[in-house]
Amino acid sequence: MRVRVKVCGITSPEDALTAVEAGADAIGLVFYKKSPRYVSPQKAREIARLLPPFVDVVGVFVDAPRRDVKEIAKFVGLSVLQFHGEEPPGYCTGWNVRIIKAFRTGKKFDPSRLALYRVNGFLLDAYHPELPGGTGKLADWDTVLRAKEYGPVILAGGLSPENVAEAIAKVRPFGVDVSSGVERAPGVKDPEKVRAFLKAVASATPP
Repeated sequence: MRVRVKVCGITSPEDALTAVEAGADAIGLVFYKKSPRYVSPQKAREIARLLPPFVDVVGVFVDAPRRDVKEIAKFVGLSVLQFHGEEPPGYCTGWNVRIIKAFRTGKKFDPSRLALYRVNGFLLDAYHPELPGGTGKLADWDTVLRAKEYGPVILAGGLSPENVAEAIAKVRPFGVDVSSGVERAPGVKDPEKVRAFLKAVASATPP
C-alpha cells in the first residue's frame, strides 16, 4: 500500500502549495504557541482555503482546552486533529473529525499504551524530555514496529530525503510525517527538499 505523506509545520500559503504540488496527502498546521512553527488561526484559515480537494488539513494541538480546539477546527476547516501532548484517552473521543494521537517514543516507551486510545491513527515521534515534537531527532524504529498492531502508524521524527526510504523499508508505516527535515529554517520549507522527500517516498513505495 502506498505510504501517505504529511508535511507538517506549514506557515505560509507558498509552502502549503509546494507540498501539495510535490504530492503530499496532508499538511500540518501547528497551533501550539511555544512552537517556532506556530500559525495563527487566521493565517491557517487563509492557507486551508487555498488547498485543492482531497488534501487533508491537520491541526496539531498540545494539551489544549477542548473548547479552543473546537473553535479553531471549525474556523479553519480542519479535517483531522492531531493531539501531541499528554492527552488522556477520554480527551481523544467525542470529536466529529478524524483523530491522530501522537506519542514520543524511546527505549522505555510501552506500545501497549496505544490500546487505550480509540483514534484513527497514531503518530510516533522521537522522545525529547522538554519538546513535544519538531526536534529533528529519529524515533525508535523498533518501538514503532511493535506499535503497528494497535492501528495505523505514522512515522515521524528526524525524517529527511536522505533517510525516509530506509525508514519505510524498516517500518512499513501507514504514513510518514516530515517537518524540520525539509526546512531551510524553522517554519520555512525548502522547496527542493520537499520535492526530494516526496520523490524518495514514491521510489520506496512503487505502485
